Amino acid sequence: MRILGLDFGSHTVGVAVSDALGLTAQGVEIIRRKSPKKLRQTLARIEDLVSSYDVEKIVLGYPKHMNNTEGERCELTREFMEMLERRTELSVELWDERLTTSWANQIMSESKVRGRMRKEYVDEIAAMLILQGYLDSLQMKKEE
Repeated sequence: MRILGLDFGSHTVGVAVSDALGLTAQGVEIIRRKSPKKLRQTLARIEDLVSSYDVEKIVLGYPKHMNNTEGERCELTREFMEMLERRTELSVELWDERLTTSWANQIMSESKVRGRMRKEYVDEIAAMLILQGYLDSLQMKKEE
């Protein structure tokens, strides 16, 4: 069973996919759009990826504030989740994404990835971290 991980932003969506065993997350791409409201092509591309990778579930990063409250981005993410569920007919699970972008930046910094290149890939790496966190939680549940 493959799972798609998404980091939904105002102009980009970072995409990652699990391996067939559901153990590891690999980065796939960053879907870019010119306007936050223009989601038709983004949804179409995600639908293509779901089909290409034979995805059975989607994990969507949920951007809570550090104090665990929900803001405008959470509301937009829930709306996007509903669109994804309608479009793909798959279950979409929200996953706490706090600090994933910071962690992605730190990983790239430690790997000596500089400025502009870091900005290019941060969303894809954040999607990988979101998905890997979810996959790790599934493994921990299996072990319990």
